[in-house]
Parts: sequence; C-alpha cells; structure tokens
Amino acid sequence: MLELMNVKKSYDNVTILNDINLEIEDGEIVSILGPSGCGKTTLLNLILGITDADSGKIIFNGKDLTHVPMEKRGFNIVFQDYALFPNLNVYQNITYGLRNKPNISTKNEVEDMIHLLGLEEHFHKRIDQLSGGQKQRVALARTMVMKPEILLLDEPLSALDGVIKESIKDRIKTIAKEFHLTTIIVTHDPEEALTLSDRVMIVNEGKIAQYGKPEEIIETPKDSFVKKFILNQLEIKKNNIYSLFASEHQAKVQTA
Repeated sequence: MLELMNVKKSYDNVTILNDINLEIEDGEIVSILGPSGCGKTTLLNLILGITDADSGKIIFNGKDLTHVPMEKRGFNIVFQDYALFPNLNVYQNITYGLRNKPNISTKNEVEDMIHLLGLEEHFHKRIDQLSGGQKQRVALARTMVMKPEILLLDEPLSALDGVIKESIKDRIKTIAKEFHLTTIIVTHDPEEALTLSDRVMIVNEGKIAQYGKPEEIIETPKDSFVKKFILNQLEIKKNNIYSLFASEHQAKVQTA
C-alpha cells in the first residue's frame, strides 16, 4: 500500500499541494485528475521522488520513503513524450535499463513483455519509424522489464486517437492485473480517468476535491467543482461526437 500523510508542497511561497492524505491499495489503478495547474504533476513527482515534500510523509508497504532518493524507491515512470532514444532501435530501447541491472529480467521475461505489448514485428525498427501508439508501447515495455514496485504514467493517452487510445487503455489494465501492479496515472481527461481506473482522485487548487470509485464520482459528486468539471468535460466530448456524426450525415445527404 502507498500512503501519503499530510503532504504539503510550495514553490516561491505559493502553495501547490496542501494537506494531501491518500491511500492506494496494491494492484490498484488510480488516476489523478484535474485541470491544468491544479498540482497533479507535482503530486506525481513527489511520489516518484523527483521533488521533495515540504512536510508530511510518503509510506510504501510500511516503509517511510519521504527522504529516500528516486533511484532507491523502485518506482518507474512513463513520461508524456515517451523519452525514447532515437539512436537506438526498439529492442535496444526496451532493454536499455538492463545494461546496468542485467539480472532484473531474464531474456524470456523480456520476450514475454514484448509479446504482451505486441511489439515482436517492430524489434529492429528505429523510433522515428513508429506510430504514437507503438512508441507508447515501447516506453511501457522499457519500464516494465525493470519490474517497478509502482508504475507511474504521465498523460499516457493525450497524444493518441480513437482505436489506438482504447488499445493502450486495455494494455495498461492487462499489465496492472497480470502483475498486480499499482499504477498511478496523471490525466486532465475525465473520460480516460473514469474508464481506466479503479479509483479516481480529483485535485483542485492543491487539495483533494474527491477520491472514490468512478461510479461514486459520477453519481454523487462531492461538490460543485467536481460536478462542473466532470460533467462539462463529458458534455464537450458528447457534443463533439454529435457534431462529427451530424457533419458526416450532412455530407452524405449533399452527395446523394
């Protein structure tokens, strides 16, 4: 279990996170959701160890990690831009971290992960030959062969469209379930959070506005901000879909 207890963080006397209390069970997928500038990326960085908290504690499986450096926490992140090495091919990117820690995963385990993520046919391709979804899968594989205690994903679906996005969502769910891997996702998109996660944490102005199961947030939003943020975003998506179908219908009528 990951626990955050009374965590606070400020920059230049501006409070970014205030009194964050959070519990995430082993194997859960939890999304941190909120508008730009609400503090969600700072929270991810605190958990990873990139940034130190001003006060409070970060506990993982009973061990206090508050002052443990990032490289000793055993958590790994897939960044929004994937951070792949353009001078290496797919297989070399996936196994890059094993150069310094070759005993973490066996060759068979690496091949199993490559198979799970459907990357066999891309082994020898350069990174610039891959689609956005393929790059995302390479970044996931590179992280997973290092066997992280917690997997962190920063806006993993933001650059993907349609079917590709759904495919990556399914693979994230499969990985979390198969490896019983606690997975924490930062996103600004309510639809992604609600359809991908076991629980969703909504952050507003550095505080937790609501933390619960997707159905709880939809059915009983805790306050007006949660209701407005969730419903407005979903309404925008619904209207965009309706507009798309209306445009297609109109085009068919005009060409008939």
